Amino acid sequence: MCRSHCGQEQGDVPGGLVTVPLHEAVGMVLAHDVTEIRAGEFKGRAFKKGHVVRREDIARLQRLGKEHLYILNLAEDEMHENEAAEALAGALMGPGVEAAGEPKEGKITLVAARDGLLKVDVERLFAFNMLGQVMCATLHNNTVVRKGCVVAGTRAIPLVVKRSLVADAVSRVRGGAIEVKVMRRPKAGVVITGNEVYSGLVRDSFAPVIRRKIEELGGSVIGVRYAPDEADHIARNLSELLAAGADLLITTGGMSVDPDDVTRFAVRSLGAADIVYGSAVLPGAMFLVAYIDRPNGDSRVPLLGVPACGIYHRTTVFDLILPRVLAGETITRADLARMGHGGLCLGCGDECRYPVCPFGK
Repeated sequence: MCRSHCGQEQGDVPGGLVTVPLHEAVGMVLAHDVTEIRAGEFKGRAFKKGHVVRREDIARLQRLGKEHLYILNLAEDEMHENEAAEALAGALMGPGVEAAGEPKEGKITLVAARDGLLKVDVERLFAFNMLGQVMCATLHNNTVVRKGCVVAGTRAIPLVVKRSLVADAVSRVRGGAIEVKVMRRPKAGVVITGNEVYSGLVRDSFAPVIRRKIEELGGSVIGVRYAPDEADHIARNLSELLAAGADLLITTGGMSVDPDDVTRFAVRSLGAADIVYGSAVLPGAMFLVAYIDRPNGDSRVPLLGVPACGIYHRTTVFDLILPRVLAGETITRADLARMGHGGLCLGCGDECRYPVCPFGK
């Protein structure tokens, strides 16, 4: 039995590989890259995996110290890693996701095909990765991404994988476990509440914060209203902003349990549906989400109630929920409850690196 450069005998190498003496390799397909190193000059690939060995290659391979080569010998029920990777990527990709080029060494990188919100079906991804010989790693679910951003990578782990296993993996994520949802560009109407701001005793700090966050996501603020702690006044302001064309309403302050914090009552008086008050996120426990029907009934407008923490903390529950609302999601009590895991901001102050941090993950 002949031996490879790794000391393995022909026929005693992993899945689909055989080793052959160099002089017998002409016309056969390389199962691995061959690296060339020239001291102080070059280190890189001399021959690419998949290269068909030619007679004129033999002398160069000998200079590279090769006496034997790995040759790929696939059975009918086996797939090369690159073919498998293409099948896996095709199943994983949903709308708004594309492959960044051809597979390399069994791996394909997936990127965002558009700006938007990354959505990962975590349970289906888990089932896919449980197979063991295939894998996919992604960014966190609900990450805001730009076109061209790397969102995932998938590969077949062995060089040769059974077709039946690849078919099983594909079936577990068929239709796309990874997608990038389009986020609409909102026209936001903002109501700043509080007697002290309305009367001019305290300078408003909320409107610039809200405006910046809306504009960072491509939206605009079409109007800002100021209201005292009176439910009727707040409700009237919200109605005026709806009539002016707002497709997103934001209220600030007035969200605690103090008797004069009446924002919730104003929202309820407008006939808001699916009101959820309180989140499992810090900062932002007194956050509110609701939906208000337009007078003509042709659509529902989301309303986000931001508590006072939105002034003092750079990142709050508002930053976690706003992209999801703009991607068309209806936020429920269960959504806000699940956010308790990872929902504690470490309060890094001026060193805040969100979203490159654990908050909301």
